[in-house]
Amino acid sequence: MTEFGTPDVVHTGEVDEPIVGPDSVLIDVAAASVNPVDWKIVGGNLQGAFPHHLPLVPGWDVAGTVLAVGPAVREVAVGDRVAAYDREDHVQHGTFAERTAVPVRAVARVPDGLELVQAAALPLAGLTAEQLLDAATVRAGDTVLVHSATGGVGSFATQLAQHRGARVIGTASEANHDVLRAWGAQPVTYGDGLVDRVRALAPSGVDAVIDLIGGDALAATPQLLAEGGRLAAVTDPEVVAQVGGTYVFVRPDADMLGRLLTRVADGSLLVDIAETFPLDRAGEALARSAEGHVRGKVVVTV
Repeated sequence: MTEFGTPDVVHTGEVDEPIVGPDSVLIDVAAASVNPVDWKIVGGNLQGAFPHHLPLVPGWDVAGTVLAVGPAVREVAVGDRVAAYDREDHVQHGTFAERTAVPVRAVARVPDGLELVQAAALPLAGLTAEQLLDAATVRAGDTVLVHSATGGVGSFATQLAQHRGARVIGTASEANHDVLRAWGAQPVTYGDGLVDRVRALAPSGVDAVIDLIGGDALAATPQLLAEGGRLAAVTDPEVVAQVGGTYVFVRPDADMLGRLLTRVADGSLLVDIAETFPLDRAGEALARSAEGHVRGKVVVTV
């Protein structure tokens, strides 16, 4: 993209070959998944948070094969299959590309047998889910409310909370209630009456709220939490602070990502892929994600 705007400003083109720094890894990209942050970057909404440089390649998730490593890299080697959450300190060289260079601190090996398209759908959303659960100190015996429980992050948070021994109540549209039940969670619908519906399932309130949507759902949190309950959220940091919760902006963590990839490979963590698009339709993939109400992840394949 050479300008900010709607997803249709994203087009295919040639840019310079990525530079492989001393502690970076050059990846031959197989797939890169779409997250809401990507179309927000395209729209220019994150310019106050990170320096942006045009022309800009979007994308922070990636999976592929190592083509080259910097001289200080010991963790992976040429030929390894890897995945990464490639969030750097500025926005320019993203992952919607044939090749991308990623700091090794963000890179984890993909276990044998796990498809790279599935691996690409995991990093940002899976890490966000795990870091939210850590921030809310979710543990065995807790009752946890996950907002947008079948979305990209919510689908992982719902499953991972249960791996910790928690009971999960998840907000979702009626069409996705059976999916939540299949995952072992108890579904509730959004909208008016939410507090009453949650309280019917948890009369004393919930021990933790994982908020992924903000707005009315976040504002209702004090009425939903039990005494001593905890909130972790990814939206509206000022409101989160007022409510007494913890704001989470996901950080790269190669070790945590490696553990999550192992869960996907052994079948204990399911990756829900809504739709795939080829690289030359990356703008359409961004637009699909921006529509909202996507169950699971949208993936760009190369």
